[in-house]
Amino acid sequence: MSQKIQRPKGTADVTVSEVYRWHYAENLLRECARLFGYRETRFPVFEHTELFIRGVGDTTDVVQKEMYTFEDKGGRSITLRPEGTASTVRSYIENGEAQNGAPYKAYYIVPNFRYEKPQAGRLREHHQFGIECFGASGYTADAEVIALASTFIKKLGIATKLRINSIGCPHCRPAYHKALHEYFEGKKQELCETCLSRLDKNPMRILDCKSPVCSAIAEDAPRAVDFLCEDCASHFEGLKNSLTQMGIEYEVDTSIVRGLDYYTKTVFEFVFSGIGAQGTVCGGGRYDGLIEQLGGAATPAVGFGCGLERLLLAADASGFVFPEAPTCDVFIASADACGGEAALRLAAALRGLGVAVETDLCSRGLKAQMKNADRIGAKYTIVLGESEVNNNQAILKNMRLKEQTEITLEAESIAQAIQKGQN
Repeated sequence: MSQKIQRPKGTADVTVSEVYRWHYAENLLRECARLFGYRETRFPVFEHTELFIRGVGDTTDVVQKEMYTFEDKGGRSITLRPEGTASTVRSYIENGEAQNGAPYKAYYIVPNFRYEKPQAGRLREHHQFGIECFGASGYTADAEVIALASTFIKKLGIATKLRINSIGCPHCRPAYHKALHEYFEGKKQELCETCLSRLDKNPMRILDCKSPVCSAIAEDAPRAVDFLCEDCASHFEGLKNSLTQMGIEYEVDTSIVRGLDYYTKTVFEFVFSGIGAQGTVCGGGRYDGLIEQLGGAATPAVGFGCGLERLLLAADASGFVFPEAPTCDVFIASADACGGEAALRLAAALRGLGVAVETDLCSRGLKAQMKNADRIGAKYTIVLGESEVNNNQAILKNMRLKEQTEITLEAESIAQAIQKGQN
């Protein structure tokens, strides 16, 4: 026997017995996006590496440590997508979406890839629900994006805390960077090697370091909210007021900077305490300079990303019960060869009417077929043999109620009987 091949570290299988949970969550996310006017966009799994270096930022952990980058056969540097915003922006620019008017509102549900230490809810291949809104500069767009996230999180029964912050804009951030540089310069002997490299390039990235030593040092660092220009301060106050008007509770957390360089002004996280240290189930913010940075016209933008694995973990920890997936409507068992042929004909006709049908594919005896009907959760069963075929009649059995009804072997009447029994 050949040696078994196992899945790569940091990936996960979603088995047929578990996938209904994913379907439910994905359908809920799609419906919430629809309610807020967002439409789905799709883009490649891999992109030119330059897109993420320019878009995500060369001082981020994502670019420095976590990207899956390789040369293709043409010698081009290619990277498996680590996040969805840069790809959405690239697609928006390349396909001329701006000509369709503002705001451009898109969502996606995609796999992303990051080489990092696997842990609960954080895998090397993970799936992300993302929302992007381009062309709206006001704080009401930020509030709407946050409201969308709040909507589906609540529908999954997850009690999170919304934490918000403002990290300024290109006008007020230089003064903040100078204050950070001066603060961390006095602590440089204690900083990790990565943060030392960030000190001159982008000292704000030090605030996002996961090292316990650097995190402790960052606790007393200057706060971005103390350096906001009038426009950023007004924007932040408007956001807070809008959230209050919508009945969305929040906390101001000045430690939030998010892990990507493109953020400006608003940043936010929905945090759940029931899944360990990695408690952020959704996070995002405003990134007004990214579209221009990637070659488009200057366009304001705001959005978020939500990891599905972590969202499902939080829903489970909250006691949310996912509705079971629809099961087999009717299992048609065959008592003999004549019944087997009739089962194939009847199954084809019923499926054409939208009835989910299974038949025996393993040449089992009748008793074993009925046990299989129980195993797959068939709602009804029909047994066909030569006698039933000759008489054009059979017994439709409700497996839950154990009730039996005599029926003719006409697909329409059987479909009606099943539908009536389910209502």
